[in-house]
Amino acid sequence: MKLRATLTGFSAILMWSFLALLTAASGKMPPFQLSAICFAIGSVPGIVVLVLNPKRLALLRQPAKVWVSGIAGLFGYHFLYFTALRNAPAVEAGLIAYLWPLLIVVGSALLPGERLRWYHVIGALLGLCGTVLIVGRNGFHFEGAYAIGYAAAFLCAFTWSGYSLITRRFGAVSTDVVTGFCLATSVLSLLCHWGLEATVWPETALQWVAVVGLGLFPVGAAFYAWDYGVKNGDIQTLGAASYAAPLFSTLILTLFGFAEPSWGIAVACLFVTGGAVLAAHPMILRSRVPQAEAAE
Repeated sequence: MKLRATLTGFSAILMWSFLALLTAASGKMPPFQLSAICFAIGSVPGIVVLVLNPKRLALLRQPAKVWVSGIAGLFGYHFLYFTALRNAPAVEAGLIAYLWPLLIVVGSALLPGERLRWYHVIGALLGLCGTVLIVGRNGFHFEGAYAIGYAAAFLCAFTWSGYSLITRRFGAVSTDVVTGFCLATSVLSLLCHWGLEATVWPETALQWVAVVGLGLFPVGAAFYAWDYGVKNGDIQTLGAASYAAPLFSTLILTLFGFAEPSWGIAVACLFVTGGAVLAAHPMILRSRVPQAEAAE
């Protein structure tokens, strides 16, 4: 059960790896408009499930704190991330924002029934080192003029890590509520779009396919998978393994010709893979023991 849930959570990390590629292929749609459309699409599978199983509508009756944490997590993260990118260079803002996996690992020590081990911390730090190699392959240039952007990026990291840790505490809450989180995030993003951006629509069929792909997977199914994974799986392993997302993303961009291959990426791969295996090794060993006993 725990292994399956952890793998489900990891599938979210794999889907997020396609975020950069699909975003690049979606054209020049402004971020809040793209967010509004994608989260609306992402809510459709959940709505279909609720329509086909009306009894599940009762699962949406949750305390206000569940809805506040969920909407703040999804919308708050994206609002702060877009704010960071608007007010600071993308490389530095992205690196700061990607402190959230490390914060999840460290913060998990505060959760009931969880114990923070040295291999969780070392695994997350190795993943962070790999991310630094990927994101900063062209160098870093932190400047005081971008303080607002850096602050937004830090808040972004704390928002997503906090949402993930709080989600763990709401383990009894059905993943069906993610449908509501996506709908609310879509509406709030639309309001931000109307107030801050000019509307730009995709110009080609390929761009529309990319937008739909974003909504169905990285900005859709990934959030359902992540919710189930952090509630029922090994949250510390998922935190450390989350550093695989920028690595996979870079490899995918390289494969499709949006980035150049380099030795730095190869070294980053070793750091991220090694860190994830180190953090997950107790779970891996536990899953192999029953198989060995069955073979005997």
